Amino acid sequence: MKEQGIQLKNISGNNLEQCLKCSICTVYCPVSAVSPEYPGPKHSGPDQERYRLKDTKFFDETLKMCLNCKRCEVACPSGVRIADIIQSARIEHSKKRPALRDVMLANTDFVGTMANIVAPVVNVTLGLKPVKAVLHGVMGVDKHRTFPAYSSQKFETWYKKFAAAKQDSFKHHVSYFHGCYVNYNYPQLGKDLVKVMNAIGYGVHLLEKEQCCGVALIANGLSKQATRQGNNNMRAIRKSYKEQNRMVLTTSSTCTFTMRDEYKHVLKIENEDVREGISLATRYLYRLVESGKVKLAFRKDFKIRTAYHSACHMEKMGWVVYSTELMKMIPGLELIMLDSQCCGIAGTYGFKKENYERSQKIGAGLFDQIKSLNPDCVSTDCETCKWQIEMSTGYDVINPISILADAIDVEETMRLNNV
Repeated sequence: MKEQGIQLKNISGNNLEQCLKCSICTVYCPVSAVSPEYPGPKHSGPDQERYRLKDTKFFDETLKMCLNCKRCEVACPSGVRIADIIQSARIEHSKKRPALRDVMLANTDFVGTMANIVAPVVNVTLGLKPVKAVLHGVMGVDKHRTFPAYSSQKFETWYKKFAAAKQDSFKHHVSYFHGCYVNYNYPQLGKDLVKVMNAIGYGVHLLEKEQCCGVALIANGLSKQATRQGNNNMRAIRKSYKEQNRMVLTTSSTCTFTMRDEYKHVLKIENEDVREGISLATRYLYRLVESGKVKLAFRKDFKIRTAYHSACHMEKMGWVVYSTELMKMIPGLELIMLDSQCCGIAGTYGFKKENYERSQKIGAGLFDQIKSLNPDCVSTDCETCKWQIEMSTGYDVINPISILADAIDVEETMRLNNV
């Protein structure tokens, strides 16, 4: 950008100088819509950052109200990374130490590993009213929130016992970043991905020493731990993509977005050399089918009417089209596109007592639309959106990969792909 013959350049890392002060980001902010006390993304982001660069006393703890949904960035006509400015300011300037609640919510690998050992007991205990009351009063986890159930067997354990041995027999190969949700809560999604990829002739391998992507750690003020885990994941992804020539597939939109974008812009982890080696599985599959490299066959008796929710980070990446177009290939599937709106949970955000009411207000329009449409199920690529929608509407929420796995005719697909 030039002004009066002088070349202007950014003095920050997230393009704040490009802000036009048009306030369209505030119009699209789901928090501003329900909480007038929140200054809004323009003020909290570029406006205040100009002052914070001069003096840290201008940091305001109200920035913790930001969902990091990125809807402000999607709306911004100048490409300002508004939410990244807010996230970075929280990391750099917040004086508040994470509470025990925040540490527990953020450390998904530790909590998940412990919970898996006694999963049935944990699942029942977390649903008891006295336990919810204690969590609400002592820990600050809202008593109305329903926790996702833990599995008795981790996905990694299932994979090593039942899938690992045969993956080398396939002609093509990919790696899978399964994430915490698949590993500790819902291994079936990982099994479904293996089923689909094997049917088209692709072996699925696990990354070496995968750790949580760190999104919950970033949100809860544990950025140093998030950086350590991020660097570990980058080493594993680099080995897969650059040494083994394997794309790294994911089934979580938020894990994908965190590793592709927030690692660099928020945690300052270099990932440019492998960024394009990380892809949501639906995007990868769609491109294979669209290019004619693989063919899919579907069960003739498969029928379902599903409503698709566009998760916020899917919209930021611009990848909604891959999941929806892939589902449209299924002859027995009727797809309904829900209005573009945030569900309000934002990972651990909606579990916190101080955020719960705001979280539910943000998602109210989405919940009402789902109930009025009365689909057989809802589909989305984000696991925390799944938790929020299931708790708030009662409808089952299914990842597009699981819908595809249920609809696919495995034997015919293998025949078509010469597997």
